[in-house]
Parts: sequence; structure tokens; C-alpha cells
Amino acid sequence: MKFKIIEAEQRSPEWFLARAGRLTGSRAGDMLARIKSGEAAARRDYRLQLAAERLTGAPQEDGFVNAAMQRGIDCEPLAFAAYEAATGEMARRTGFICADELMVGCSLDGDVDCFKGIVELKCPKSTTHISYFKTGGLPPTYVPQVQHNLWVTGAEWCDFVSFDDRLPKALQLYRVRVHAKDMDLAGYEASARAFLAEVDAEVRALNALQAA
Repeated sequence: MKFKIIEAEQRSPEWFLARAGRLTGSRAGDMLARIKSGEAAARRDYRLQLAAERLTGAPQEDGFVNAAMQRGIDCEPLAFAAYEAATGEMARRTGFICADELMVGCSLDGDVDCFKGIVELKCPKSTTHISYFKTGGLPPTYVPQVQHNLWVTGAEWCDFVSFDDRLPKALQLYRVRVHAKDMDLAGYEASARAFLAEVDAEVRALNALQAA
């Protein structure tokens, strides 16, 4: 997939504007959300949010950051340093990635060797971090986000990284590498394209209401 990089700091006005109207990795889980009776509220609300953003050209996100999120932002340099020391990989910090032909994009925490690999980095609370060591593998919560980011970038692999400097040294860094070839990216793409078609239909319907 061809894309361009918008060089903007995460959570800056320029970053929110670049995301507006686009299906992004951090919301991929909402796009896939289903319940037994049909569509989940999170999916419906996200579809309507994207439609509103396309109509207005303005982001609907408020940029709220709680204490846990702020700690993650503050710890990110330490986490990257630990990752690079452990793996020997040098991760480049990228801005927001906008696909050329589809209304999709993603904010990577980093990429390696010009998108041969990508990095998804988290600094969660200690109990969550420890649970990753106990269960192993890619946490199910982040499967949609990783699928989305691999699909958009065309990267061969993603390193999922969790970091917590409050724990003993041996437990501070959790890392698992997920290869694109081992994930159902074709299935994810089909779901994403179907969702985008629904957003397009919402926009057309709202435009028709305006014209009535």
C-alpha cells in the first residue's frame, strides 16, 4: 500500500487533523467489534464519527490524557532505549501514516529499516505488564491494531513491546515479534474495506439529508 508520512507529534493539532475521517490502528478493535445480536455500539459510533469528520473536516477526538496515559508518554524514551539495547534494532520515530488510495492510516511508535519492521510500544500498569509475561504471545487486545499497522505499512513483522521500569531489571521489558505472514491480513483487509464502504454510505446519506 502506498502512503505518505505526516510529520507531526502524536496528539498535536496536526496529528488529530491527519487522522480525521480515516480508519486508524488504535480504533481497529472498534471497527471489528461485534455482539451476538449484530453490530456493537463501539463500531456504530466509530462509523458515525468518521462520517462526521469527513463532512466537517474536523477531528471529533478530544485529546484527553489521563495519568496512566501521561506516564506512558513520559516513559517512552526509556522504553525505546531498553528495546534498542536488547535487540540491536534502531527504531525510527515516525509521524502519522496516510494511505494514498484508502481512507486509512496509522501512528506507529517506530519503524525499523524503512518499514521492514514496526514497533508497537506500551507502558502499562505493572499488573498488566506482568500478565504479558505469564500468558506470552501478542495480547489479544492488540491483535487488531497490529494487523492494521502491518496491513497499512506492508511491514514484514511487528515487535510488540511492553516496558515497566518499576519492576526488577529482568522483568522490565517484554517483547514478542509477530510476523505478517502468520496473521490473517487478507481477512482484516476485507473487514476494513467493508467498514469503509459503510462510512462512505453514511456520508452519502447525510449529504442527501442536507440537500433535502
